[in-house]
Parts: sequence; structure tokens; C-alpha cells
Amino acid sequence: MSEKLNFHFDVDGTDFTSAGQASVQVKKNLRRLGIAPETIRRVSIAMYEGEINMVIHAGGGEADVNVSEDEIEIILTDHGPGIADVEQAMQEGFSTATDSIRSLGFGAGMGLPNMKRYTDDMKIETVVGSGTTITMRISLM
Repeated sequence: MSEKLNFHFDVDGTDFTSAGQASVQVKKNLRRLGIAPETIRRVSIAMYEGEINMVIHAGGGEADVNVSEDEIEIILTDHGPGIADVEQAMQEGFSTATDSIRSLGFGAGMGLPNMKRYTDDMKIETVVGSGTTITMRISLM
């Protein structure tokens, strides 16, 4: 694969039932490309966690997945409230999810830690009151 492939998704922030659709579609696309199952699993987990975070905290956003010969890059962008304290948000179990979100089984505070755990590199760019962009990379080498 000498060219870079891009998959773009809009993440609906109003509907929990649609959360995860982009990660399911990416999983199918990566299977068709012959990507290793373990890599697909890592991408799927990181992407799903990101999608759920966008729905819970930011009213949705956009996901771009770029596949090249040596890596898969996932860029998640939202226009939500931003992350006030990234270091705190990265701690397992920390969550700003509401009780109603927790009652749905979400908001355990594992989203960002899992995104970092299942990727080779993760960068968070956030502006309080403006939104967040998370860029994750998974090596194919």
C-alpha cells in the first residue's frame, strides 16, 4: 500500500445507540486491507473509547483514520468543553460523567487511559471552552 487511505466519520453526539459505529466500520475496513487481527483490536478499542468520550462529554465530533504502510493514525476532534486537567483526566477511574451517564454503564473513567494503553503514541490538544483533538498512532511495523 503505497498511498495513504483515509476514512472519515461524523460522530453523532445525541445518540448513544450510534456510538461505536465508526469503530465498527474501521474494523471492517482494516480487515479488508489484511491488517493483523491484534492491530485491528487495538485500533477498535482506542477508537470506540474515543467515540464514547465524544458522545458523553462533547456532543459528538469527527473521527479520521489514516492508514499508511507503517502506521494507523486516528484523529478525534470535537468542539466540546475541552479538558480542564489532562493529567487528572488520564488517571484511571477519574470521570466527569454525570450520574445519568453512569447509570447507562458509561463514565467509569477508563476512556483516556485505555486509549493510551492500546496505542503506541497519543497526543491530546485541548482548549477549555473550545474543544479537544486527540491524535493516536498504532505502528504497523
